[in-house]
Amino acid sequence: MRHPILLLAFLSAMLLFGACSSPEKRSTTGTNDAIEQRVDSLLALMTLEEKIGQLTLYSSDFDVTGPTMRSGYLDDVKSGKVGAIFNAFTAAFTTKIQKLAIENTRLKIPLLFGYDVIHGFKTAFPVPLGEAASWDTALCARSARVAAVEAAAAGLHWTFAPMVDIARDPRWGRITEGAGEDPHLGSAIAAARVRGFQGINEGKTLAANDVVLACVKHFAAYGAAEAGRDYNTTDMSDRVLREIYLPPYKAAIDAGALSVMSAFNELNGVPATGNQYLLTDILRNEWKFKGFVVTDYTSINEMIPHNVVADSAEAGELAINAGVDMDMQGGIFQFQLAKLVKQGRVSESTINEAVRRVLRLKFMLGLFEAPYGRSDTTRERERTMTPEHLEVSLDAARKSIVLLKNDSLKGNAILPLASTIKTIAIVGPLADSKRDMLGAWAGACDGNKCISLLEGMKKRFPQANILYAKGCNINDDSTNAFNAALQAASKADVVIAALGETSEMSGEAASRSNIGIPGVQEDLLKKLATTGKPVVLVLMNGRPLAIPWAAQNIPAIVEAWFLGTRAGDAIAEVLAGDYNPSGKLPVTFPRSVGQIPLYYNHKNTGRPINPKDKYTSKYLDIQNTPQFAFGHGLSYTTFAYSALRLEKSSIKTSEQVRVSIDVQNTGTREGVETAQFYIRDLVASVPRPVQELRGFQKVVLKAGETKTLTFTLTPEDLMFYNRQMKRVVEPGDIKIMVGGSSDNTLTTTLKVTQ
Repeated sequence: MRHPILLLAFLSAMLLFGACSSPEKRSTTGTNDAIEQRVDSLLALMTLEEKIGQLTLYSSDFDVTGPTMRSGYLDDVKSGKVGAIFNAFTAAFTTKIQKLAIENTRLKIPLLFGYDVIHGFKTAFPVPLGEAASWDTALCARSARVAAVEAAAAGLHWTFAPMVDIARDPRWGRITEGAGEDPHLGSAIAAARVRGFQGINEGKTLAANDVVLACVKHFAAYGAAEAGRDYNTTDMSDRVLREIYLPPYKAAIDAGALSVMSAFNELNGVPATGNQYLLTDILRNEWKFKGFVVTDYTSINEMIPHNVVADSAEAGELAINAGVDMDMQGGIFQFQLAKLVKQGRVSESTINEAVRRVLRLKFMLGLFEAPYGRSDTTRERERTMTPEHLEVSLDAARKSIVLLKNDSLKGNAILPLASTIKTIAIVGPLADSKRDMLGAWAGACDGNKCISLLEGMKKRFPQANILYAKGCNINDDSTNAFNAALQAASKADVVIAALGETSEMSGEAASRSNIGIPGVQEDLLKKLATTGKPVVLVLMNGRPLAIPWAAQNIPAIVEAWFLGTRAGDAIAEVLAGDYNPSGKLPVTFPRSVGQIPLYYNHKNTGRPINPKDKYTSKYLDIQNTPQFAFGHGLSYTTFAYSALRLEKSSIKTSEQVRVSIDVQNTGTREGVETAQFYIRDLVASVPRPVQELRGFQKVVLKAGETKTLTFTLTPEDLMFYNRQMKRVVEPGDIKIMVGGSSDNTLTTTLKVTQ
């Protein structure tokens, strides 16, 4: 292995493609000139078939099948008809496949190995939606860094993450893979995860073999699938696309992401995989993206049932000409591109540009110098699930937990549990589950290595009598085990009810029309409440759940998501008060599925809600407000906001202003608060949302301590698309809001003049 060469190549790539400078200011270093020369030289030697091979991606665990396809991806590797492989990992296995390419192909072009490293490789972290509840971008970068180190040690070069889709509909199962409903928070987390995967801006030198290429997905607007049904169509205005859905993709690319995955969905009449407006006009021409675009799994083929092409040849033609560089699993490029070139429907220069993008990244990763640079099995063992990695997993899990409710009984809050507690009943189908702690898209993670809630509680409360009863299954109608759970509850000082979804009930192909607690779990919860014992509901789920009965009747509710390898330890520490919960919701929790889509940054109507006027925008049978608002999250202490003030009361459209507020810990113990900064443009040429997040800060406060936090409002923060779809700052009044959640803020007004 030649690490200096690898590191120099990768770091120079970051300089060339990093977002810290504008395209005009990016200078091509000598090293990058050398890479471009090598790409040109190699491209000149390649046959059309060899070029097409570089644009073909197959899975290692599926044969390539079809009416005209030759079976077996290994044959394609040896003949140079595939340029990348996914679903192959371990240092030994990837090296074996790489040798087939190097030793059997004419030009010895190395393979790129990819995998879905979504929230950890072997060490599992909270599902991304859960980790977003930490509102901690440094943490998000750190967990991605750990995942990259483990994945790279297992022979991988590339991860199909981060997923940055904004999602306002919790019925959509893939909401679990993203950062929630807000473009500002989503952008910050997207950029952080890219930096973590690719090892950018950490302030230290990284071994090139510890990085993986990030792949931003799903481009674009997949999170807006109609009815929350996976793979469904998406239809929206260009204004909504650009203001809500595109910012996290742009942030990820600006952070240095070098690959992008096209989405399954149609967008405004054109499937994303054949959408030139997305892949060329916006991605390459507007954003100056220099990496390559890979499709989602067989999404070129799926343009046929989209009914925009008649056959696979037309599908391949549409995709390559729109801006797709690599075909995942579908075989369309492999079997159609050469014919399309001969027919004049696709130019070879278009193929050359796609190949150039792929080869460039292979050179930048140092694969030509060291194709077996990730083949060390000892290194793989030493870098997998280390004590340091497991500690990061625990830290992420603790910070992702959201305390939704914590009422008092007999003058005392239910949580944290007293250290002197004698008997604890732990009930529910998720109480002793290990595999479910991984959540969806766990990839190579081993559920058997997860810590269940029951295990975590037994470790944390060794002096207590822990009574366990499953009570029921997650999603059937049997109540046969209710009695055992009720008997355990009757003997306990407190009942911990671990309820929610299975890990498979969110994620891809996991849309739900009813987002309540499934099965008879809520019936069990109601029975537990009748025992008169204090009940703590610990929710485990990959999406917001509608829990109106529990929200009204259960005194303490903890949102624990699916927290990964150290889940049980983290939950036990929070329940015990060893860790003071600090998570905030990155997504709105509705009262009912009938409110969906429900999100904090909505726009007003001409008839905003008025409880005294029937003819205003509201429901007859339910409140408009959410069960738990975006940004909501309690602590075992309390915080008070005061003295919201502006550096100056009026600014010009080209100026910025500092906004300050005092935050005090008014409780009896140290805590972490996330202060959230929102704005509202009160009168504009087009309607603006009632709130827009423009900043957030986490602050640690000792009991009684007060700190002043300052946010800077810039012209960029005030910009929006006007009637002519131009980004502008308009003069007028801006409502400034700062507080601990979107529904609990102090306000003042800023005047913006021309």
